[in-house]
Amino acid sequence: MQALTADQYDRLQRLARAWERAHLRAAKSEARYNPRLGVDALCFQPWTLPDGRPGLLGALITPVTLSLALVPVEEGTASPEAEARSSLSLPSGAYPFRLLTLDDDWLWVCRLLDDLSDVASLQEGSRLAQRLMERVMAPEA
Repeated sequence: MQALTADQYDRLQRLARAWERAHLRAAKSEARYNPRLGVDALCFQPWTLPDGRPGLLGALITPVTLSLALVPVEEGTASPEAEARSSLSLPSGAYPFRLLTLDDDWLWVCRLLDDLSDVASLQEGSRLAQRLMERVMAPEA
């Protein structure tokens, strides 16, 4: 896996903080909310966006969901508003993504787990994200 630049890590953290600002209050009212988890962008690696531009693919974990996330490398790129949904072929198969707008930015997300209430800690959440990425990036059996 190719290492990300400091700017790319900063961008991913800004997106995680934007998710918190936009969704954390509503998430706290959900029965499946897990107070032991935070919002983090994990296991990202270079990948190509559906439109051919460079992007970063990884996992977005929140107190309620674990999703695949695809982020454009360049900030400030126009949101593909006309294409609110997209599909991405990964080694393990095709995944449906939807557009998620956060503040003045955006990313593609594909929710894989929508109940993390039994995850016991941040560390366990990170390990779950790592296992998810290993499986997603492994060819179908």
